[in-house]
Amino acid sequence: MSHAPVTVVGIGADGWPGLAPGSQEALRRAEVTIGGPRQLDLLPPDCAGERVAWPSPLRPAVPGLLAEHAGRRVCVLASGDPMFFGIGRTLLDALGDTARLRVMPHPSSVSYACARLGWPLDDTDVLSLVGRPLAALTAALHPGRRLLLLSAGAGTPAEVAALLTARGFGPSRMTVLEQLGGEREHRGDGTADGWAHPPGDALNVIAVEPRRAPHAPRLPLTPGLPDESFEHDGQLTKRHVRAVTLAALAPAPGELLWDVGGGSGSIGIEWMRAHRSCRAVTVERDPVRAARITRNAEALGVPALRVVTGAAPAALAGLPAPDAVFVGGGLTAPGLLAACWDALPEGGRLVANTVTLESEARLADWYRRHGGELTRLAVARAVPVGGFTGWRQAMPVTQWAVVKTAEAAAEPAQGDLQP
Repeated sequence: MSHAPVTVVGIGADGWPGLAPGSQEALRRAEVTIGGPRQLDLLPPDCAGERVAWPSPLRPAVPGLLAEHAGRRVCVLASGDPMFFGIGRTLLDALGDTARLRVMPHPSSVSYACARLGWPLDDTDVLSLVGRPLAALTAALHPGRRLLLLSAGAGTPAEVAALLTARGFGPSRMTVLEQLGGEREHRGDGTADGWAHPPGDALNVIAVEPRRAPHAPRLPLTPGLPDESFEHDGQLTKRHVRAVTLAALAPAPGELLWDVGGGSGSIGIEWMRAHRSCRAVTVERDPVRAARITRNAEALGVPALRVVTGAAPAALAGLPAPDAVFVGGGLTAPGLLAACWDALPEGGRLVANTVTLESEARLADWYRRHGGELTRLAVARAVPVGGFTGWRQAMPVTQWAVVKTAEAAAEPAQGDLQP
């Protein structure tokens, strides 16, 4: 492939007249212009280069299109700012070198929206719904925040209103801004539970001011969501133990967790709620529970949680290497701890919880060989005792938490002791 740079030109709803002179000149000089049909139609006749519409799906086609037109002056049209939820990242991934990409941005729809609403851009949360599940919006709903949603089409505002209402945020204020910066710019306002606007223009941005209804549960960012937030059959890491477990796992942006023995999926779900770039794979051998995990992930705003149905350690084969592993069940399965340990890189964390003596003996042996922290967690709740109040003790949980050191990473784990 030629090393001639690809020029990416951002264009708005105002079309050709809204482009800077440099952007117009780049498009006039282009031998090939690639873009969506709507964007290509905005160009005047004196942009005489060959016009190529993106195929669908777009991302897999990018390397082939660039190779096909290598050696020619190529321009790519993008909506607004190409490096803000735009084609710029995809092109950079394909080209592999910033020197081969020249970006000429236009004001983004988010910049226009904040200008129209009087919202500071640096204090506004932005979420794209283009090619992404709508359920991810749930994790961003916090009263007092301001949200801008990049819409997937004309029907998205009604879908957003329905989700907000279903999640207990029906009183939220919504504003739909269409064709921002263009001659047909339009604004519609209302509340989620009273949204009655018909579908409008497909090119729209949705502004949301989340307001929780009185009956809606409060879902904080800190680990330890209320147990009733999860659908479960009793296989649930309870709230207080879950908070301690997430603290030991220490999620950080972009990291991947293996949640082995998912149960209700609570650990993997709360890991992903820690930051929107956190990823998790939960492994659960029971198909009924695996389906329940998927429902919980949808309801709590992390639909990207990957659920693998199968028994560990066999089900772990082929999974991407984790940054951290949580083992919440199946500790006595032969080879399970060894498989998890060997998969961890240097600096990776492993946390395992158990309530049985047999599994506790296994953890004590691993603690003796690899160090870390071995902790007994005991939680008691106040309950009625006749006309008085007393403590009811939950089953104590033994937790082993360890960071894999350079020395340990250099040699594979020893085989597990048999119970």
